[in-house]
Amino acid sequence: MSEDSNWQREAIEKLASSALAEQKLSRRWGVFFKSLLYVYLFFLLFLAMGWLGDGKKTLTAHTALIEISGVIEADGEVNADSFMASLHDAYEDKHTKGIILRINSPGGSPVQAGIINDEIKRQKQLHPSIPVYAVVEDICASGGYYIAVAADKIYVDKASIVGSIGVLMDGYGFTELMKKLGVERRLMTAGENKAMLDPFSPINPKHQAFAQTMLDEIHEQFKAVVRDGRGARLNETAETFSGLFWSGEQSIKMGLADAIGSADFVAREVIKQEEIVDFTYQDDWSSRIAKRIGASASASLGEGISRQLMSAGELKLH
Repeated sequence: MSEDSNWQREAIEKLASSALAEQKLSRRWGVFFKSLLYVYLFFLLFLAMGWLGDGKKTLTAHTALIEISGVIEADGEVNADSFMASLHDAYEDKHTKGIILRINSPGGSPVQAGIINDEIKRQKQLHPSIPVYAVVEDICASGGYYIAVAADKIYVDKASIVGSIGVLMDGYGFTELMKKLGVERRLMTAGENKAMLDPFSPINPKHQAFAQTMLDEIHEQFKAVVRDGRGARLNETAETFSGLFWSGEQSIKMGLADAIGSADFVAREVIKQEEIVDFTYQDDWSSRIAKRIGASASASLGEGISRQLMSAGELKLH
């Protein structure tokens, strides 16, 4: 074999070896970048699912803020579960020097408001060095006020709406309309009171009296919470628990609130920590989906009583 042939063969072998090495290197880099992409995607997934923490850890002293905005109800934006998560996070942060509950709510569920009120008082006993202040913006009525009285002090704007300390159960009656339309109500129940306050049947005095007794009982609970929260500051009159509401300026005179002040004012002048950190709980997308699934799964179980309550009228602190 000639020297030229040997040289050509060696050249071809070197080129083949070089090409093979480049292919291996290319595959390795491909695997590396794909792995890096998967790690990044999993990181985003963990972050979205809330598995990497709530990101509320802070580095400096601050005033914690929790928003209570909207109607108070179990599956609404303001509910006991989300509020307690917010309150827990605020207290657990070692840099929190005071907590502001910024309230803008017309009221809602007496159960949810009661749970929130109890939890505020419990946490205050566990953390006596961290004050809690309620700051009212546009409205703090009924269930909103039920929550506010758990705070150490209540600050309002002079034009805020405060009060409405009462309980209601509203609904409609369609019996006269049914007569005009010639519609006959056919209702069968097991249990003589199962159709209580049915809007398509004439009002039953016994059921009406029963409902009124229940409303009065819950109203007394509400009054006790207000008296306990406000103490000697409350200038109680015949109108205080009548369901009326007043301006922020008038509410101070009545002892329903303590002073004029915004959230910024309370943080700066009262708590002495001007920096405000928002600890208001926000559902991530996975939590919202879980709630929807849970609500759908339990819908059939509560269908009977739900119909009854919807016909009778939902019990509300409004």
